[in-house]
Amino acid sequence: MPTPIVTVTDLAKHYKVPTREAGLKAATRSLFKRKYNTVKAVDGISFTIEPGEIVGFLGPNGAGKTTTLKMLSGLLYPTGGTPNVLGFQPSRRQPNYLRQVTLVMGNRSQMAWDLPALDSFDLQRAIYGLPRADFERTRDEFIELLEVKELVKKPVRNLSLGERMKMEIIGALLHRPKVLFLDEPTIGLDVTMQRRIRQFVSEYNQRYGATVLLTSHYMADVEALCKRVIVIHNGKLLFDGDLAALVDRFSAFKTIGVTLANGFGSFSQYGEVLNQDTGHVSLRIPREKTPEITARILAEQQVDDLTVEDPPIEDVIEKVFSQKSAEGDAG
Repeated sequence: MPTPIVTVTDLAKHYKVPTREAGLKAATRSLFKRKYNTVKAVDGISFTIEPGEIVGFLGPNGAGKTTTLKMLSGLLYPTGGTPNVLGFQPSRRQPNYLRQVTLVMGNRSQMAWDLPALDSFDLQRAIYGLPRADFERTRDEFIELLEVKELVKKPVRNLSLGERMKMEIIGALLHRPKVLFLDEPTIGLDVTMQRRIRQFVSEYNQRYGATVLLTSHYMADVEALCKRVIVIHNGKLLFDGDLAALVDRFSAFKTIGVTLANGFGSFSQYGEVLNQDTGHVSLRIPREKTPEITARILAEQQVDDLTVEDPPIEDVIEKVFSQKSAEGDAG
C-alpha cells in the first residue's frame, strides 16, 4: 500500500480573541485586565490522502477549511496535532517542501496588477530557480491547455475575473508541484469558466499524478473532480468517505422524474410532488420505497420515460450541517 502523501493527526488551531463589554468603564478595565475567548477554528481532525487523489474538503463558512489548508501549506503554525505532507512538517517551511506544494486561493492574487502575466510567470521562474527550458515548456503547455495565448500579453488589470484566475493557476503550478491545496479556485466565475478550470485541474492531476485537496461551495466542482469528500463543521470532522456514500448515509429520499405519454396524470398518491407541468412531473419519495413506487407508476400511468436520481449533493450537504447543528443544540 502506498505511503499517504498527506497525514493529519488530531490537527487543531485555536485563537485567543479579546472580548469586553460595552461602555467606558469596561474599556478602561480592559486596559489593565483583558478577557479572552478561545475560538477553535480547527478542533482535532485526522485524515490521510493517498498519492494522486483529488479530495473534496467541504464545510460551511467558518468550518475551518481555509485554516486547515493554511496549516498544511505552512502559512499557519498548528496549536496541536501533527500535519505531515510529503514527509515534511509544513510549518518548518523548508525550501524542498515549498518547491513541491502550492496553495491557490480564489480570492487572493499573486499577479503584478500592471504587468502582463508573462512577466509574473518569469518572476516565479526566478523564485523557484527553474531551468529556463523546463519553465518555458511547462508555461507554454499550461497556456495551451487553458487557451490563454493572447491573454498572457495583456496587463492583468485588463483581464476579467475568470481570465485572471486562469493566470493565477498557471503561476501557481509553473514549478509543477506534487500537492495542490485549492481554496475556492472557481469562486465568482461563470459556469463556462468554472468548467474550464475543473478540466485543467483534472488534466494536471492525470499528467503529473498530483494530489489535490479542494474546497469549493460549487458542488459541480466536487462532483466533477472528487470521488472522496471530507466534511468538517465547527472545526470537527463530520464525514470522510466516498461522495456516493455521503448521499447514501444522509439522504433518505430519491427523486423520480416521469414524462407522460398523455401529457397529464395525478401523482400525489405516490409521494411529494416537487414540480408538475404538462407532460412531466417530479416526485420525492422515501429511498426504501423506490422499487415499489416506480413499479406502481409504470403499471398505473401512461409513461414515456422515467428516471430515478439521488437528490442534488447541495441538499445532502445542507442536511449534514443542519443535522450536526441540531445534535449540538440538543447536547
